[in-house]
Amino acid sequence: MTEWLQPATHEDLGEILSNAARNGSRLRIRGGGSKDAIGAPTPDVPTLDMQGFAGVVDYDPPELVLTARAATPLVDIERLVASEGQMLAFEPFDHGPILGNRDRNATIGGIVAAGVAGPRRVSGGGTRDHVLGFEAASGDGTYFKAGSKVVKNVTGFDLSKLIAGSWGRLVALTQVTLKVLPEPEVRQSLVLRGLDPKAAIEVMARALGSPAGVAAAAHLPGWEGKPATLFRVEGFENSVMDRINTLRSQISDKGSIELLADGVGDSLWDEIRHVALLPPEQPLWRVVTAPGRAPSLLDALHQADWLWDWAGGLTWVSSEMDPGELRDAVAATGGHATLIRGDVETRTENATFHPPDVAVATMERSIRRAFDPAQVFEFGRF
Repeated sequence: MTEWLQPATHEDLGEILSNAARNGSRLRIRGGGSKDAIGAPTPDVPTLDMQGFAGVVDYDPPELVLTARAATPLVDIERLVASEGQMLAFEPFDHGPILGNRDRNATIGGIVAAGVAGPRRVSGGGTRDHVLGFEAASGDGTYFKAGSKVVKNVTGFDLSKLIAGSWGRLVALTQVTLKVLPEPEVRQSLVLRGLDPKAAIEVMARALGSPAGVAAAAHLPGWEGKPATLFRVEGFENSVMDRINTLRSQISDKGSIELLADGVGDSLWDEIRHVALLPPEQPLWRVVTAPGRAPSLLDALHQADWLWDWAGGLTWVSSEMDPGELRDAVAATGGHATLIRGDVETRTENATFHPPDVAVATMERSIRRAFDPAQVFEFGRF
């Protein structure tokens, strides 16, 4: 049976990590477990269960700042800020539904560690842009703090940006401080039908570069029987209607824009965020590339199912094609592919992350060794 270690205090955590470093042990950090099925299975590695570090520490709505312990459920935080008419502007989401688990177990620490951001990333920024500070323990058990509760806090290395997207390979997060923003008064979703991929990329780029202030843009190759290019405009009601008219004028040569009913638009963006429009039984890849190169990527994906988020910067690919062939196609566009969902054999035989070049790999290794000299967090998952 796998050993479970459950620290309840910083002292407990430090002792567990320092003992592991001395003994040459490996530990698997776990918050809510919503991403357990990402990466190679490692059933025999002791689990560092961080559930003891849960709860909101401080929330100051007038200052737009929230501090919470890392194992605080994402749903609790979203509910709390919504009660004050605010939101997490990077639109994080729970990977549970993508991986076949309908329980909403994602924690705020896991969201930061995985750098999870939804469709609003193109306008609101990524996770790393909203982390003001954090507290954590390094691989040798050293407890430290970085950043603060104000936006302009950086005088040295901005470690908050380094931690976001590190996937638990640098530190064990215990607390994060986030910037929150007011919830828009109105959200309107619009669709332009019938565009081919190249035309869709062009029109999404044009929309994002226009004065319309588009919050999100996506493209579905087959929604209700035909391609659909989607836009979301947010803000105060009068402003939103004016900006929709601006958007219409900017892209009217590509066709007429249809305004979606509120419920339809909100539901559709949620399906895009959770990749619910692609076949759930196939391996799922998260491919990030320059939007302008995304159409050429499709030429190499053959009959794969796909959709575009982030105005074409993020391609979700659901396909049984050979992983090596897929990664070669992605590399040819200058992008990188992450294996998000697959059976045990696929996840065991294929690296989760796109193999970096030698220079980047060397730099990454040096950073990991600085935070985790005894390689406590190098347990084989990735």
